[in-house]
Amino acid sequence: MKKNQVKTVKGLAALLLLTAGSALIYSCGSSTANAPESAPPAQALPVITVSDHEVTSHREFTASIQGSRDIEIRPQVDGYLDRISVDEGAYVHKGQVLFHIDARPYTEQLNTAKASLQSAKAALESASINVDKLTPLVANKVVSDVQVKSAKAAYDAAKANVAQAQAAVDAAKINLGYTSITAPADGYIGTIPYKTGSLVGKGTMEALTVLSETKDIYVYFSMSELDFLDFKQEFEGNTIEQKIKHIPPVELVLADNSIYPQKGKVQVVEGQFDKTMGAINFRATFPNGNGLLRSGNTGRVRIPRQLAKSVLIPQEATFELQDKVFVYTVLDSNKVEGRPVTVADRSGRYYLISKGLKPGEKIVYAGLDRLRDGMAIAPQKMSMDSLLHANPI
Repeated sequence: MKKNQVKTVKGLAALLLLTAGSALIYSCGSSTANAPESAPPAQALPVITVSDHEVTSHREFTASIQGSRDIEIRPQVDGYLDRISVDEGAYVHKGQVLFHIDARPYTEQLNTAKASLQSAKAALESASINVDKLTPLVANKVVSDVQVKSAKAAYDAAKANVAQAQAAVDAAKINLGYTSITAPADGYIGTIPYKTGSLVGKGTMEALTVLSETKDIYVYFSMSELDFLDFKQEFEGNTIEQKIKHIPPVELVLADNSIYPQKGKVQVVEGQFDKTMGAINFRATFPNGNGLLRSGNTGRVRIPRQLAKSVLIPQEATFELQDKVFVYTVLDSNKVEGRPVTVADRSGRYYLISKGLKPGEKIVYAGLDRLRDGMAIAPQKMSMDSLLHANPI
C-alpha cells in the first residue's frame, strides 16, 4: 500500500473513533437528563381525630349598662349656688349634702311667716276672749244673739288665719330645707355642669347632676325575632315569665373581652318588639358591690346553652373559602382532601360542627396554607384532649 493511502486510512479511523466517542457522550448526557426526578418527602403535619363532646355554648348579645336608678338631681327652689360639696365621679351616701343654694332669702321668708303666725294667733286669742265675754251676756239678755254670732264668726276667721299662717311657716321651712340638696340614694355623681355662683331653679333645663345608684346594675340587651323564637323553644314554661325563670345565670363580657367576675340574672322582658329594629329588649341584673360597673359602660351578655354531644374541632383547623368553612380530612392513603363543614355554634376557640364530619375522622390541625387536595402528608398524631386541657372550652 502506498504511503498516501496509509495516511487516508488512519484519518478515517480517527474520525470514526471521534464520532463514536461523541455519540457515547451524548447518549450518557441524554440518559441523565431524561431520568425521572425523585418525589419530595411528605410533610409532617399534626393530625387530630375528631370526637364528640358535651359542650356548653354561649349566645352573645350586645348590651348597655345602666345603674338600677339614674336619678336627676334638680333644684326645688330658685337661687344662686353658693356651695358645691361633691366632685364629679364621687361616691356618695344617701342623705349626704351635694349642693347648697343661698338660703338667706328663704330664711327671711320663714321669719316673715313666723311673725304672721304670731299675729294671727294674737288675733285668735282676742276673738276667743270676745266670745267668752259675750256668751254669758246673751244668756242674761244684756246683748243680742246677733252680737255673739258675729263674735264667733270673727273667732272662726281668726282661727282660719292662724291655720293659713301656720301653712305659710311650713312652706317656708320646706323651701329653706330645699336650699340644701342631698343625695336620695347611695351612688356615683355624674357630670356637674354648673359652678359656684350659677343661678339655678325649678325651671332650669339641665339637671345639677345625675346620681347613679349602682349597688345593683342593669344590663339591657336585645334579641332579634329569630333569637326570640329560639329562646321560647329552648326554655321550659308556658309563659314568657316562666321561661325567664329557667334561664341560667348569665355572664357579662366587658369591653376588653374580660369576663365580669359575678353572674347576673335575666329578670325582665319588654312587652313588644321594636318595629324599627325588629328586636325585643331584655334586662339582666348584676350585683355591683365593688363598683366596677358604671352607667354608660357597654359589653355583651352571654347566655349559656347546654348542648348534646357535638363534634368539636379547633378553629385553627379550619379555613374559609367563599364564605364557607373547610377542613382538610386525612384519607386512608394519608392524602388530604378539603371538605366543607357546617358550623352550628362556637364555644371559645372551638367550632361545633353539625354537618361534614363524623367522630373518628381525622383532620389536619396546622399548616393548612401549605396543602392542596390530593397531597400526601406524614401524619403526626395529636390528642384532642391535650388541646382541651391547654385551651378549655
